[in-house]
Amino acid sequence: MGIISNFVSDMDRLVELYRNKYGCDPSLVKELTADGSPRRYYRMTGEADVIGTIGTSIRENEAFIAWGTHFSSLHLPVPEILAVTSDSMAYLQQDLGDTSLYTLISEQGGDVAYRDVIRHTIDVLPAFHYGVDGFDWSKCYPRAAMDHRAVLWDLNYFKYCFLKASGIEFDEDKLESDFECLASILTDNPENTLMLRDFQSRNVMVDRSGTPYVIDFQGARRGSGLYDVASFLWQARAGFDDDLRLEMMDLYRRSAERISGKMIDRFESRVRLMALFRMLQVLGAYGFRGFVERKSMFLASIRQAVANLATLLDVIDSHAPYLRLVLAQLVALPRFAMEDPHEGLTVTVMSFSYKKGIPDDMSGNGGGFVFDCRAVHNPGRYEEYKSLTGMDAPVIDFLETDGEMVRFMDECYGLVDSSVSRYIERGFANLMVCFGCTGGQHRSVYGAEHMARHLNEKYGVRVRLIHRERNVNKTFNAL
Repeated sequence: MGIISNFVSDMDRLVELYRNKYGCDPSLVKELTADGSPRRYYRMTGEADVIGTIGTSIRENEAFIAWGTHFSSLHLPVPEILAVTSDSMAYLQQDLGDTSLYTLISEQGGDVAYRDVIRHTIDVLPAFHYGVDGFDWSKCYPRAAMDHRAVLWDLNYFKYCFLKASGIEFDEDKLESDFECLASILTDNPENTLMLRDFQSRNVMVDRSGTPYVIDFQGARRGSGLYDVASFLWQARAGFDDDLRLEMMDLYRRSAERISGKMIDRFESRVRLMALFRMLQVLGAYGFRGFVERKSMFLASIRQAVANLATLLDVIDSHAPYLRLVLAQLVALPRFAMEDPHEGLTVTVMSFSYKKGIPDDMSGNGGGFVFDCRAVHNPGRYEEYKSLTGMDAPVIDFLETDGEMVRFMDECYGLVDSSVSRYIERGFANLMVCFGCTGGQHRSVYGAEHMARHLNEKYGVRVRLIHRERNVNKTFNAL
């Protein structure tokens, strides 16, 4: 009942605001999907077509409204703020349609087909960064600048929400020392510019004329605009290649230097360092939204973000050598490896330790089967097997001698086989099957090994086999 009453309350406030603005009620109100945002959006049609927004934070709403008004006064491409409630918790803004730049790139032809829109987007970006005269910085949310503390927030967001969840062991004191050093470098902003903070293709709407509009700037604050360049060009799922990145970086630099009248020192190296920082912040967000809130769209983006991160490690060799070492271990983890393109079903089979948590499904489908092997007699209790795994012959003999593990696997085969058959019939692309035990070393490894071979041999499907705690990754190609 609480959800329904909140929905009605939101609707009532927006309808009243619309009525006060246009003298009549909207003919239709439809709630829109908000991805990861806590704000709620509604398309309202009638006398005028607008987007009604209900926020959860007064300060965040006030920041969006203040920046939107400021950018509009500079004739920059942002949605016009049309009406605001007295408490700033609801507002109406211009409806720019349903097509984001990300939609164009990912669903309608790739970055080559829409390079002119991408070029237009990058070309106008410096006007945002340098158009700060007369703005009241106290309106910024949550801070007026991307200062040392704000950078450390993002770095620790990555550490707690993603790095710790990866299972990598690290020296926290050494890592924090490198974070401090990196924060000092990242907060250097000699151009005295603004950063939009979350500038990426999902937050650029493209109207019917092909004009790009920036729609997300409530987190804008004083900081290096090069962060936005990096955020846009290294967006995990946009898939921009290096040639495009170089072309767009050069376009931004020339446009920025024309507006400011000054050269930008160490431009490319600073952009790449910002790109690495952005990837850490993004992975922190993906970890929280995916691992904690269980939102599949964020899990599905992790592999590409890690792949992007892998190309940027060299930029911190001299600045943060211990962080670089830790990140090198992270990008080498098999479960974050990019998959080769494949037509047909891929089954990911994984062994794991319950002490380190049930694995997440990186495909974004929400997982499949999880089989608990802990009731099976454990060879790890005996000294002669402690250094071995479920891939070794003595452990296999131990598990199969009394038939307990064999009977367990027969039950597992029966359950998984029925799903694999249906997945193949229906053209599904991904299924996950996990085996867990106490240490992720003996029983679960045996179970995952045998399930992977069984499915590959019986159905001919591609199988990715991952022994998470052993750091082993194998692929059985489709037959």
